[in-house]
Amino acid sequence: MPTPASKLITAIQVHQGFDVADDEIVKRVNAGDIVITSDIPLASDVIDKGATALNPRRELYTTDNIKARLQMRNFMETLRNSGVDTGGPAALNQKDRENFANQLNKLLGT
Repeated sequence: MPTPASKLITAIQVHQGFDVADDEIVKRVNAGDIVITSDIPLASDVIDKGATALNPRRELYTTDNIKARLQMRNFMETLRNSGVDTGGPAALNQKDRENFANQLNKLLGT
C-alpha cells in the first residue's frame, strides 16, 4: 500500500496471519494517538489504551459507545455465520469523505 512521503508517516510490514497487523497497531499505539479504522475490535483495543478511534465514515468510537458497537458487530457476525446475507456498508461517497475530513480536522485541532 503506497503511503505519502511524510516525516509523520511510517510504513511497516508485518508477518502474515490473522490479526497480526491489528496486534502490531495495538502494541505501538499510545494514549493520545488517533487510529483510523472500521475494525470495531481494533477500535476497542486502542480505546482501552487511551487512544482515539475514528472510522472512515467519521464515527468517533468512545468508551461510551464501543461496547454497543461490539455487541452489534458480534450479532451481525453470528447472522452471517448462520447463512444470512447481511449486506455491507455502502461505498464511501464525497459527503462521507468531507464528513470524515471535518471530524479528523476537529480531532487534530485544525
